[in-house]
Amino acid sequence: MVEQAHDNTGGNSDYAAVGGGPAVASVVELFYQKVLGDPQLAGYFENTDLARLKRHQVQLVSQVMGGPVSYEGADLAEAHQGRGITGEDFGKVVVHLVHALEEHQVPADIVGRVVTALGATQADIITAS
Repeated sequence: MVEQAHDNTGGNSDYAAVGGGPAVASVVELFYQKVLGDPQLAGYFENTDLARLKRHQVQLVSQVMGGPVSYEGADLAEAHQGRGITGEDFGKVVVHLVHALEEHQVPADIVGRVVTALGATQADIITAS
């Protein structure tokens, strides 16, 4: 289950505060540029339908931020099963997302709530020591 930052009406939410769907899509695009440019992480995305993955990530971040969007991708544990993701890898992904949010001038309190929500997913994503 993914924790949500505020309500899912999109009106009085972190999602609305950052600029809604277009802003989240821009953050996700920058995030994947960073992740795919990271030699430690890029291999996880070989043979991956990046367009589909980005759509799911936009849905996930939108939901976490309280937007009127629901994540419709695979269960996070199922999607990451067998990928051998370590705690260090997870941490690097979070850092790249934080940097993408900061480069889009997302306020620190919203970044903090997104990081807290991501932290709640850690057990579903880390599959290796």
